[in-house]
Amino acid sequence: MPEVEFGARKIFLMLFLMLGPIKILVPFKALAGSYEPRVRRRIASRAILFSAAALAIAGFLGRTMLENLEISLPVLAMTGGIILFIVALRTVLQPAANLPVRPTEPGQTDLGLALTPLAFPTIVTPYGIAAVIVFATLAGDRQTEGLTVAAIVLLILALDWMAMLFAESILRWIGTSLQVLAVVLGVTQAALGLQIILHSLSMIAW
Repeated sequence: MPEVEFGARKIFLMLFLMLGPIKILVPFKALAGSYEPRVRRRIASRAILFSAAALAIAGFLGRTMLENLEISLPVLAMTGGIILFIVALRTVLQPAANLPVRPTEPGQTDLGLALTPLAFPTIVTPYGIAAVIVFATLAGDRQTEGLTVAAIVLLILALDWMAMLFAESILRWIGTSLQVLAVVLGVTQAALGLQIILHSLSMIAW
């Protein structure tokens, strides 16, 4: 069975749209913008910790299940391509949905926001979990590839954390540009998803 190689750059591009900071800025500002900076940092840090733990657990369990089912690598790669294409197409065709703001009384802090809806489902989306599982499974027993996937996920989570800390400033200066960037990334990743699907089909023995 031929190996399927994505490369660090492609994996980063794929996961950036699914787990990255572009979709977090507006919900975080709406949910935590009224808190003082110290509390916002605590909420952002906890959200990232919850997200990292969830992705690690899901990646391990999902990889174990897929390996036990002995699904071929080209099929797994095609699954990743389909997920990427659908998410990218959704980003291009549908505007970002705003999350409902949980009402809080004056003086109260709500660190529960870090778990939901910030960590789930804003940062750790269902399709983001699916992509991490696919990439972790494709890495197999190759330690270098596995560490690459883990490092990319941690890098994106670090970018999410930084984006939440400076959400107000980022939205003030480049809010409109971020929407344009999201569409550009969506078109690029939709094309990349189709390329992966076609390449995977050529590797499957019919």
